[in-house]
Amino acid sequence: MTCVLIVDDDRDHAESLADVIEMRGHTVQLAYSGEEAIDCFRDTDFGFVLLDVKLPGINGVDTFLELKKIRPAAQVMMMTGYSVEQLVAQAIEGGALGVLLKPFAATQVLELLSKVKERGRVLIADGDADCVNAIVPILEGAGYSVEVAATGPEALEKMRRENVDCLLLNLRLPVLSGSELYAQLVAAGRTVPTVLITGGPEDAEQDARLRSQTCGMLFKPFDPNALLTAIGSAVSLSQAG
Repeated sequence: MTCVLIVDDDRDHAESLADVIEMRGHTVQLAYSGEEAIDCFRDTDFGFVLLDVKLPGINGVDTFLELKKIRPAAQVMMMTGYSVEQLVAQAIEGGALGVLLKPFAATQVLELLSKVKERGRVLIADGDADCVNAIVPILEGAGYSVEVAATGPEALEKMRRENVDCLLLNLRLPVLSGSELYAQLVAAGRTVPTVLITGGPEDAEQDARLRSQTCGMLFKPFDPNALLTAIGSAVSLSQAG
């Protein structure tokens, strides 16, 4: 499911849309101005944004351009009830998905959400079921496809046979440690941008060499936004290559 940001100063319209989208299992956050939307977007990695063109203060197109600076891969659909072709054209040129003309049916939004491009494939290699169960909905809510491996050999097999954009790797992985798994991936030529998970500084000290070869390290318990930032950077690096 997708984490959606709706930006519209028409509160009734925004809340009605949110109700329909949430009924389909997506999560929704509302913002009623461009400034509020930008603050929300900095704090949360939304998979899809519905953005009104006419907003108080900073207009929707300028808001959109700011969102793209924060997260260039942002998927944004503009919406408007006014004739503002020049503004809409500017947004489309900047990478907006398109424009919905008000009034539009909520089913149009649901159809768009069903087609939101998968942001990337992440393999979580971690034997800590509680940690995995907390991470998976966060990543899926942000639009990532997620695979899980509970042991080193299972992770190695999945990395060999599947296309993965990012590896989220627990250093204390059962059977085959995180550093041993990474060494085998290097030998097999199957490395991808990797984010390490550790329980404390002592692990980081023991695996300083591995840390220098990867994209970052998260110390448990970590903030969801730190997780999304690290994964986003790793996936972007993978897809850029």
